[in-house]
Amino acid sequence: MVEALPALQASCGVFARKPATASIGEGALARPVQDWQKACAAIASASGDDVLRATIEANFTALAVAAADTDKSGTGTTGTFTGYYEAELNGSRTKDERHTVPIYGVPRDLVTVDLSAFVDKLPPAMPRQVVGRVSTGARGQALTPYFTRAEIDADRAVADSADALVWVDDPVAAHILHIQGSGRVALTDGTTLRLSFAGHNGHRFKGIGSILLSAGVLKSATMDNVRTWLREHPAEAAAYMNQNARYIFFKLGAADGGPIGALGVPLTPQRSLAVDPRVVPLGAPLWLDTTDPDGHPFRHLIVAQDTGAAITGVVRGDVFWGFGETAFTTAARMKSPGRYMVLVPRDPP
Repeated sequence: MVEALPALQASCGVFARKPATASIGEGALARPVQDWQKACAAIASASGDDVLRATIEANFTALAVAAADTDKSGTGTTGTFTGYYEAELNGSRTKDERHTVPIYGVPRDLVTVDLSAFVDKLPPAMPRQVVGRVSTGARGQALTPYFTRAEIDADRAVADSADALVWVDDPVAAHILHIQGSGRVALTDGTTLRLSFAGHNGHRFKGIGSILLSAGVLKSATMDNVRTWLREHPAEAAAYMNQNARYIFFKLGAADGGPIGALGVPLTPQRSLAVDPRVVPLGAPLWLDTTDPDGHPFRHLIVAQDTGAAITGVVRGDVFWGFGETAFTTAARMKSPGRYMVLVPRDPP
C-alpha cells in the first residue's frame, strides 16, 4: 500500500493549491476542499503499510461505484480495466530522410471553448469543451470543427500554425504515442526528449483496434497485434489510422519524473489510474480490485490522476504501467474485469 504514497502526495499537493471555496467531485462524491486538505495532512505523516492503512481508515470513507445494468434489473459494480504506458520512439530535432513524421505542439489557431462558462448546469452526457478554429464566411466569423487526422497527416493542414517539436521515424509509433498520450523520444544526438499531452483536435476518438476488427484484417486486436499488423502493411496502415479522426498535440516534458497526467502531476507506474472524470474526481484515491494480464490478482491502492478518450463510463479505468517495451507488452494485453471503491474524506462529526 505504501507504494501509492508518492501518487497520493502528488494529488494532495494539487488539493493544497485549491481555493478554500472549491469543491472536489460531484454528487455523492463531492467534498469541500478543506476536508481533502485535512485528510491529506494526516497522510503526509504516514509511513509504512500499517500506519498508512490506519490513517486512511481513520480519515476516509470507501464508496463503492456502481452502474445501472443495461437490463434495468439492478446495479453493477463490475467494469473493464485496461492498461497504458509511456511510449518509446526514435527521432531527430530536424527533419531528414529517415525522420519524416512530425510530432506537433498545439496549433496557434486552435480554439478551446469551456461550455460551463456559457451553461450553468451541463447535462452529464454533454462534453465540457468544444474544440475548433475560427473561420470567416458570409455571416462573419464562426467556430468550425478543427482539421481531422487525415487533413493534418496527409495534407499537412497545420504545418504553418503548429511547431514540429520533433520528427520521428515510424508513423505507427507516432499513432501509438497519440493513443497513449505521452512518450520519450531517443534523439540522434544521444539525448532524450519527453513528450506530454497538451491538447487535441476535438474529433471523436476511434480505436485503431476496433477499426482493424471492423475491416476484417484482424481477429484479435490487442495492442501488440495491432502494432505488428500496421508495421507489416505500411501501404494500408495510413488509411486505417486516418479513420481515427482524433489528433493529439504535445508539449515538452521535464527530463526527470514520470509523464504528466490530466491532474498535472507525474504518473506513478501501477499506482496511477485514468478514469472518467465525470464519475471519479481527479486526485481521489481508489481501492482497485482486478487482475493483471496474466490473471494474477491486482488489488491496490491507486490514485485517479489521468483521463483518456476511450476511458468513459462509471466503472472503467486504465492502469498506467510505466515506460518501455515491458510496460507496452503488459499494457497491451490487459483487459480485465474489476471493480473499485472511491475513497473520500469522512464527513466531520
